[in-house]
Amino acid sequence: MADKDHVDLFLERFGERLPVMDLVVEGIVDRITGLSKRLHREMDETLEAFGLNSGESKVLGILWRGGEPHRASPGVLARVEDLSTGAMTNRLDRLEEAGFVRRLPDPDDRRAVQVELTEKGKRAWEKAIAAQAKKEALVASALTDREKEQLTKLLRKLMLEYEKHGRDRPKSS
Repeated sequence: MADKDHVDLFLERFGERLPVMDLVVEGIVDRITGLSKRLHREMDETLEAFGLNSGESKVLGILWRGGEPHRASPGVLARVEDLSTGAMTNRLDRLEEAGFVRRLPDPDDRRAVQVELTEKGKRAWEKAIAAQAKKEALVASALTDREKEQLTKLLRKLMLEYEKHGRDRPKSS
């Protein structure tokens, strides 16, 4: 058998005391959860190095993915992120103070504003995403190309089953 991870050791030690659990399923879920926590923690560290937090990065990503001119209304950003308008205002204040976004008058409604991604914000977001991609590639390098394809298919199958049963999809990735 291959090397044992901490999940194997936990299940060996306590598994027989958990008769209501399918230990194979428990191992799958524990590993997915553990990897998710580690990836999120690593992403937070990467973003911090670029002067961002996760929420701010999501706003920059939404604006970036929207394409030129990389603009959206605060209301649209709040809806996509499932935030109150007050919470979005606070987030935008921090991003504007850092020079990552600017608020511009809405050309179609003089009472409204548009949020625009600045060049500085675009560079920061792209560099942060590139740095994180390198970290993720390092982790994935433990797998062969064939194993990566197999894992992708298996994870997709699990995700589709989850979605089939009416579970909510994340708002943005």
